Amino acid sequence: MPVWLNNLLLLAGCGVLVALVRGFLFTERSHRALNRLRRDRVGLLCAAMVVLFLLAGLADCVLVNPRQSVLDYAFRNVPREEGYSAPLARTTYSERGAKPLRGWHLMGTDLLGKDVLLQTLKGCRTALIIGGLTSAIYLPLGTLLGILGGYFRGWVDDAVQYLFSTMASIPGILLLVAVMMTLGKGLDRMAIALSLTAWIGLCRLVRGETFRQAAKPYVDAARALGQSQSKIILRHILPNVMHLVIINAILGFSGLVLTETILSYLGVGAPVGTASWGTMIDTARMELSREPAVWWPLASASITLFMLVLSLNLLGDSLRRAFDPKAA
Repeated sequence: MPVWLNNLLLLAGCGVLVALVRGFLFTERSHRALNRLRRDRVGLLCAAMVVLFLLAGLADCVLVNPRQSVLDYAFRNVPREEGYSAPLARTTYSERGAKPLRGWHLMGTDLLGKDVLLQTLKGCRTALIIGGLTSAIYLPLGTLLGILGGYFRGWVDDAVQYLFSTMASIPGILLLVAVMMTLGKGLDRMAIALSLTAWIGLCRLVRGETFRQAAKPYVDAARALGQSQSKIILRHILPNVMHLVIINAILGFSGLVLTETILSYLGVGAPVGTASWGTMIDTARMELSREPAVWWPLASASITLFMLVLSLNLLGDSLRRAFDPKAA
């Protein structure tokens, strides 16, 4: 799939997510949660870290010209070298002898002479596309099926339970590899494969919360006032389960990034030529036996991945505490 179409799908996915949470952000419950979150320094720090990663990914999505993104344009003065070099080194390592570098590389260069820092930042785009596209597919699907099963019950709930029980019985990694081998490599195809199982946990959570919300007096009052089923779901049920959707989206994003890294490490993930942390780790692990060991591409990708996943998990915990009705 062309780069511009991937970016267009990413923007469309972001629009779907914004549409889902738009009505929820103006509720009294969300205001109380945001006030609690403002007092959580760890949560705010993690949110700032996540925003920085998102900005790095978006900078590689926005094109300055047909061949350069904003990120490429920012690194336009960082040349490609003729060999690999250590961080902050002034010469390259080469069988033909050391050669002076033509530029300054904070994290060194890889075996192809590419700047490691630039490749690491470009990996944010892959993580953003995978997380964004997959979330745009599985969040509406899991939310819709969970609400339908929890609200209407009966045969609708039986059908929803049968569907997610069947999908949950299939080993996830084997299903992902089988789908990727069938559809071929590509970020859009990977997003489709990941969304096949990502919705199951969200559907179960939303279904259980919908059961609880549907039994409350305000739903009976809405029915007594003659409101239609669709209005009850959209105006009453959906805003009261959106906190679960938001928390699941944050925590699920980290899981999607890790899964993409594993698939790329196995060779069935990101296509050749696409910057990915999993591809960097897979390429760099074979170079640790060199003399001197080429450790910096592996360290750069691993540390960046660790920082993003840790920030997302801590942010998810902060949001869970903020939305907890028992919190002070």
